[in-house]
Amino acid sequence: MRTSVERDPRTERKIYLGVFYFCSFIMAAVTLYSLYVSLNEYMLTGRVVIGEVLVETEFPFPGLAKLVTYLMIASVMGWYCVVKLGGDAVSNIPKSLKAVLQLTVLAIAIVALYEFVYNFIVWNSLITADAIQGIIDFDDLNVSYPNPKTPWNLVFATKMSLAAFLISAHGFYTMSKPKKEKLE
Repeated sequence: MRTSVERDPRTERKIYLGVFYFCSFIMAAVTLYSLYVSLNEYMLTGRVVIGEVLVETEFPFPGLAKLVTYLMIASVMGWYCVVKLGGDAVSNIPKSLKAVLQLTVLAIAIVALYEFVYNFIVWNSLITADAIQGIIDFDDLNVSYPNPKTPWNLVFATKMSLAAFLISAHGFYTMSKPKKEKLE
């Protein structure tokens, strides 16, 4: 016998909505914090490494998780909640628009996968080169790509490109699966 919680679709919707709002808050807070710190750093030094503040800041205390990890998890979980809350609406859009969206999301997934693999290989290569010299420092490695004046932290670039790949691949899957017929 099912309980009233299992039978009530409103409870499920409230859970996904609550998690979505929580993830949105986390993403906004982390983004605003990093923009504030990065802007201050730029004003003082004239230089900023994209994502560095998120990799260097551990929360709620040193030794726990980095802000970039919270951002990655909140992004993927927030996306999942969005799909659970409104994913059925995609099945009702015109097929031509759906085809364009599928191709766009597929292209984003391909680029995100490439960026993830690229960043991971560069990061691994730099870690190996440093390890040969007796230096073990994973977090401060960056790459001066695509703009040498604003390098990207490789931990940040790797985690966020993985999140982008997961989100876009799931979006492609969600739009590509056949429409379910409801049984009555």
